[in-house]
Amino acid sequence: MPGRKSPGPQVKDEDQYEALRDKGYSKEKSARISNSKGAEHRGGKAKAYEDQTKQQLYDEAKKVGIEGRSKMTKTELTKALRNN
Repeated sequence: MPGRKSPGPQVKDEDQYEALRDKGYSKEKSARISNSKGAEHRGGKAKAYEDQTKQQLYDEAKKVGIEGRSKMTKTELTKALRNN
C-alpha cells in the first residue's frame, strides 16, 4: 500500500502482513500470522465475523477474555476480536 512503512525484517511474508493489516488486524497479530510456519495452508474454516450473530461474537470474546464485551455492539465486538 503506498505511503506505508515496511513492517521490517522480522516479518517473513510482507504481502500476507499487508493483506491482514488492510483487513483491520493489529500490527502484532498480522506479524504473528504472517510469520507462522505454514500459515498459507491453514485457516479459512471459520465464518467471517460479519456472518456471525452478536451472541456468537460475544461467546468468542468471552473465550479470549475481552473486557467490557457485555456492553459492546456487534460492530464493537467484531473490532475487538480482530484487534485481540
